[in-house]
Amino acid sequence: MMYSEKVMDHFANPRNVGEIENADGVGEVGNAKCGDIMRMYLKIDDGVLTDVKFKTFGCGAAVATSSMATELIKGKSIEDALKLTNKAVVEALDGLPPVKVHCSVLAEQAVKAALSDYYRRRGIDPEPIVGKIEDCDACHI
Repeated sequence: MMYSEKVMDHFANPRNVGEIENADGVGEVGNAKCGDIMRMYLKIDDGVLTDVKFKTFGCGAAVATSSMATELIKGKSIEDALKLTNKAVVEALDGLPPVKVHCSVLAEQAVKAALSDYYRRRGIDPEPIVGKIEDCDACHI
């Protein structure tokens, strides 16, 4: 399996690893069965993601996609963060092997799960804004 230099870099030197104490939103996706679990932490001030951290238990591609996802949304508005797609994560990493594309889907969903949590904590129903977080079908291969 061939990984791009960017994937290798984000796996070897992941950005924004860790937890945010008193985070404004926390989202966890994945499951132990498929082996990839991602937890995303958001600090949001005036509608801007001022800090983003993640903890991922999984393969190299899962770590790399989490790392890249945090880089793509850090400093952005909530609206921009909601537009993050797994395709954007894959493109930013210069591609992923087909069997690892589901990792990018998890990264997108982890961001959206954290944003859902942010809205829920504020008493706002997140579903119309964030949409449903689907279970990752790719994990059940």
